[in-house]
Amino acid sequence: MKYRIILFIPFILAAIATFGQKVTVIDNITAQPISNVAIYSINPPYSTITNARGQADIRIFKGIDSIYFKHVSYVQKVNSYERLNAEKTVVLEISNYSLDEVIISANRWEQQNREIPYRIEKMTQRDIAFANPQTTADLLTAGGYAYVQKSQLAGGSPILRGFATNRVLLVVDGIRMNNAIFRTGNVQNVISLDAMSIQSSEILFGPGAVMYGSDAIGGVMDFHTLEPHTTLNGKPMVTGNSVFRFSTANMEKTGHLNFNIGLNKWAFRTSITYSDFNDLKAGKYGNKHFLRPVYQKTINGRDTILTNPNTRTQLYSAYSQFNILQRVKYRPSNRVSFDYGFYYSELSDAPRYDRLYLEDDHGNIVNAEWYYGPQKWMMNRLTTKLSGYNGLFNDINIEFAHQLYKESRHDRKMHNEHLRNQFEEVNALSLNIDLDKRISDKTTLFYGVEGIYNSVNSSAYRINKETEIASNVNTRYPDGSNWQSYSAYTNLKYKLNTEWIINGGLRYSYVMANATFDTTMFPFPFTQAELKNGSVNGSLGVVYIPYRNVQLYASLSSGFRSPNIDDLGKVFDSEPGTVVVPNPDLKPEYAWNYEIGTAFTKAEILKVNFSAYYTNLTNALARRNFAYKGVDSLEYDGVLSRVQAIQNITRAYVYGVQAGIEFVPLKRIRVQSKLSYQLGREQSEDSLKYYPLRHAVPIFGSTHVIYEKHKLMIDLYSEYNAGVEYEDLPLSEKYDSAPYAKNSLGQPFVPGWYTLNLKASWFINQHMVVNAGVENITNQLYRPFASGISAPGINFITSFKVSF
Repeated sequence: MKYRIILFIPFILAAIATFGQKVTVIDNITAQPISNVAIYSINPPYSTITNARGQADIRIFKGIDSIYFKHVSYVQKVNSYERLNAEKTVVLEISNYSLDEVIISANRWEQQNREIPYRIEKMTQRDIAFANPQTTADLLTAGGYAYVQKSQLAGGSPILRGFATNRVLLVVDGIRMNNAIFRTGNVQNVISLDAMSIQSSEILFGPGAVMYGSDAIGGVMDFHTLEPHTTLNGKPMVTGNSVFRFSTANMEKTGHLNFNIGLNKWAFRTSITYSDFNDLKAGKYGNKHFLRPVYQKTINGRDTILTNPNTRTQLYSAYSQFNILQRVKYRPSNRVSFDYGFYYSELSDAPRYDRLYLEDDHGNIVNAEWYYGPQKWMMNRLTTKLSGYNGLFNDINIEFAHQLYKESRHDRKMHNEHLRNQFEEVNALSLNIDLDKRISDKTTLFYGVEGIYNSVNSSAYRINKETEIASNVNTRYPDGSNWQSYSAYTNLKYKLNTEWIINGGLRYSYVMANATFDTTMFPFPFTQAELKNGSVNGSLGVVYIPYRNVQLYASLSSGFRSPNIDDLGKVFDSEPGTVVVPNPDLKPEYAWNYEIGTAFTKAEILKVNFSAYYTNLTNALARRNFAYKGVDSLEYDGVLSRVQAIQNITRAYVYGVQAGIEFVPLKRIRVQSKLSYQLGREQSEDSLKYYPLRHAVPIFGSTHVIYEKHKLMIDLYSEYNAGVEYEDLPLSEKYDSAPYAKNSLGQPFVPGWYTLNLKASWFINQHMVVNAGVENITNQLYRPFASGISAPGINFITSFKVSF
């Protein structure tokens, strides 16, 4: 019922909206209003901007013949006052082939993409709305260059250039989400972000350590949520929209409402989303190993194996999710602004699907239950921005944030009455101070400091489901442990001339971790572990712009990842017969990245981009066999298990290319194609030979044919991914083979796959939009690389959006 209530609220609020004597600026295809369009004249020099409804008062331009309408995402337009006063509407054409796109992630300040010597991919609010993703993990996939692994439906672990989990960084509104327990295994935290509250997203590929510190080896995913807008004419302004979406593959039901209240100096932005997902239904045509022929159920207190009546239904994958975002902006003057943000996300119990079909050596299902308890994330953020100063800085951005993470794991073996329950809580404090100083027309300096403090609380118990008697069990992490990072950075952009730009930067980071081990439940050979590591990272890049429509760049950058509490102190069973134990003797891993790239556009008919890179990782942290107190095996949770630990024992490298092309073969038709190729190798500490790297995804890409007409967009597209034979699988995947298909010899491998899809948007008017689509039209049965759950089969999607 929640999503139905959300759907009908805007019909009531729409009555508030009024239209005065103004001009409205709209998109030529979507007919939706465009905010923040600069409207100006040169002689006399007047200016204004459009509000959240795309409206602006143009009375100051009375009698002027040349009035300019400019927005970074659209082609500039010129009109006279007489024409504007008569027509009341200005239609702008989207600029798909510009290098002037504004990017924030590169230096934490806005700058043009053409001046940046790294590959950055951006999705705008227009792109996100048309892609219509269920989750933020699906949003990343829709961008075309990030790959997402899923262990269960309630998940999504991004992979960037062969690196994943705690080697890539998540950032939301300038605040890092990575915390002290982000693990080397697949991390599902990105779905805590509500895709419907994302205004834009950027992916900075390659090490981003200079600007973001530890973890940013494979890249940085920078998300920007819906901004609050003040009114421009002194009158209170209420805008917003409501969305209802339904999908058949998992019977998704999503309801969303967001609205903005704009006053003279204050603005309030609220976003609420509720989603409910049933068990996911896989495709029909493909490898039978991706089906679910049987499932487990407890009947009258007995664990029983039952036949699945529909083997395509992935039983125990259902979950639900609730998100709320509240942002408040106060702007007392043009030079000072305060922005407060409250973010909250809560998932229901989420079954760990890939653990529920896990079998032992005899073909028997291992787990009767395995699920994540409600995953909760809450953040409070306060940002203060001062602009237009001429001392040590021109602009300063001060961000203070507190994040609270709560997660839990619950598992029970078949025919075992004991349910193990592990609870984790992380309190994360952060302070970022970022400044910029325009030293001259040619030179801009960016600099700042960052402080992070994470405290980790971990508890656990085992309960007998028959007697309801609880007993102690070892915690996943050392309770009361902490992780801290303090750093300072500087980055310089120097324009040699109109063609050459040099970017260079340095960052020093000092990272500490402290953990106290309780030996009452597990016989640790130590009671205390402490890490203190300092790291210097740098970057140097050159951009050459021989023409306005051509960019070439080359860059050298370094990255690092300091061990966190998950590396240092975790105890867990990674798979049956294996136990991972703490290792207090860890050091940071370091990466060097070399990259070249180019981008080229021709009018509004062609855009080509290409980048090639090589990343070398040294002192790499990896999970390997370990001697614990002189023995290589010990009993854990009733099972004799091989001992492993995270260790600095390996090297790795990844090289690859990313390429894209977009062109207009016919009027109203655009063709867009993106391709990513990467090859990664990891050194074995035993033989010193190199073997396939775990997260190096086989070649993948997408091709779109897009038809655009006034009020209509249609996208026929295909997504595809090459396969991996047994010989080319990472060593770890050969042994943990449950998620994979099996060849005639019973060996795991990854079949290649493709999907054919169709999506369309009908923009009925400025207030109503209907989206519809069919994903996986040919109903392919496949499982993305390294994933533990099969992808959706044929999926019919429809959504209805009302704006006010």
